[in-house]
Amino acid sequence: MGLVKEVIKEIGNKSREFYEFVLPPIDMYLNEDNLKIVIDIPGFSKQDIDLTLYGDILSIKAQKVLDEKESESLITNQRPNVIDKKIRLPIDVKQGEEKIESAKYENGILTLMIPVIKKGKNISIE
Repeated sequence: MGLVKEVIKEIGNKSREFYEFVLPPIDMYLNEDNLKIVIDIPGFSKQDIDLTLYGDILSIKAQKVLDEKESESLITNQRPNVIDKKIRLPIDVKQGEEKIESAKYENGILTLMIPVIKKGKNISIE
């Protein structure tokens, strides 16, 4: 029976590694005022999630801490323990002017609003 448990555990570990590599799934919505980013990060606490905006690169890091008793009885671990992803945003963000207007984490979904910097209009001289 020990071999079966080991095989199941190894499959779980490989699945988790795959999910940690590809996750989190992200949707972006752009209008003239804001870039709205919706990120699925279920299974993490709000305080486990760290966001950094540097220029037009958004960095999302999250790390789950397993409790000792849980890790001893763990058979399958497919859900990601770590998220580390960098995303290039489709808007111009100057270094030093980065701003996340709001960040809300609810039911495993992180929603960010990043203001779009308005560019001055060209004025033609007559």
